[in-house]
Amino acid sequence: MRIEILDQAAEDLIEGFHFYEAQQSGLGACFLSNLYGDIESLRLYGGIHRQAYKEYRRLLSKRFPFAVFYTVRGETVFIRAVVDCRRDPAWIRERLQ
Repeated sequence: MRIEILDQAAEDLIEGFHFYEAQQSGLGACFLSNLYGDIESLRLYGGIHRQAYKEYRRLLSKRFPFAVFYTVRGETVFIRAVVDCRRDPAWIRERLQ
């Protein structure tokens, strides 16, 4: 499968990087490395995750409290959002609109 990270999801990743980098130097790079690894797993496993909201499927990160929301169209996985699971669920639903 092909993976396409949409602009808003890329901004989410940058925001997460800055948050973790502010906590400890080098942690932002660790965050990105782990999230990109999780996203890369969608080449093999895209589409197997449960539908969390409308047509969005949710991949939970293995190391950080983040979720990757994506859709599958044909042979392409579209990464729509990368959100902190500690956020209010209403905010997450609004973000996915």
